[in-house]
Amino acid sequence: MILVVTPNLAWDVTYAVDRLVPHRTHRVRSVRGRAGGKGVNVARVLGRLGRRAVVAGLAGGRTGELIRQDLLDSGIDADIAAVREESRRTVAVVSTADGEATLFNEPGPVVGPAEWTGFREAVLARIPEASAVVLTGSLPPGVPDDSKVPFIHRATASGVPCIVDTSGPALRHAVKSRPALVKPNAEELRELTSRPDPLRAAVDLRDEHGVDVVVSLGAEGLVAAIGRGVWRARPGEPVRGNPTGAGDAVVAALVSGHVDGTPWPHRLAEAVAISAAAVAAPVAGEFDADEYRRQRDTVRVHPPEVLDGT
Repeated sequence: MILVVTPNLAWDVTYAVDRLVPHRTHRVRSVRGRAGGKGVNVARVLGRLGRRAVVAGLAGGRTGELIRQDLLDSGIDADIAAVREESRRTVAVVSTADGEATLFNEPGPVVGPAEWTGFREAVLARIPEASAVVLTGSLPPGVPDDSKVPFIHRATASGVPCIVDTSGPALRHAVKSRPALVKPNAEELRELTSRPDPLRAAVDLRDEHGVDVVVSLGAEGLVAAIGRGVWRARPGEPVRGNPTGAGDAVVAALVSGHVDGTPWPHRLAEAVAISAAAVAAPVAGEFDADEYRRQRDTVRVHPPEVLDGT
């Protein structure tokens, strides 16, 4: 069982428009709504990969009821703690002309100390039985920035690998706690390290904190600083579609490979292939099987050509 801890669950709405133009009225061609947030996307992809994932999160109000029911209808195991305030919604507006997505993410419900304590203790109790733990997504308002640290410590003490995908102060605290792997995107890594080059920033972060780092570069694939190795992984061909959730597909592939002990070059290739296939799917949390097979045969993984100072 892979435990996916994603406190700030959401109801994801995806609008498809012909082209997104600021200050204009848009005709929406299709609307899709489903339970979401980064962790739910990870769990959906893990399910497609044949893995059992359990989602641990917080939900409240009528939106929370929608989330709970959709998870149940989707066959996703979930351990959802109730909160008093209304769960958040996220809106992705996808331009079919160019595949670009514009996201609007609500902050989420304010979580009280007692609500968070109950959730934290339930998650800590489940960590030792997991084959891996994924800590992903934002923290809801009212929860301290270092609130993911106890989960990392419990996973480490239990010999359970912990993969972290978050941003801002929560990422800064997580890195210092030395999880098995962190997976920021290029912007999140730049914010953390103040270095513009994601490969150099990944190497510095690995060397300073002793944590493996995989960085999402969007259409350019991934860079990784793993152990003493450094890698680039690029898709074989570009993909147009909805990029929302592509980074979550990367996390699912990485944790699946970690559980299997897959060698890193192949693990990175799988992550790039599944991420590209996720772009080809209409909504986050899915991937196009045909695109995955095409990409898997063409992804290129190799050491970087140039890395100053190494």
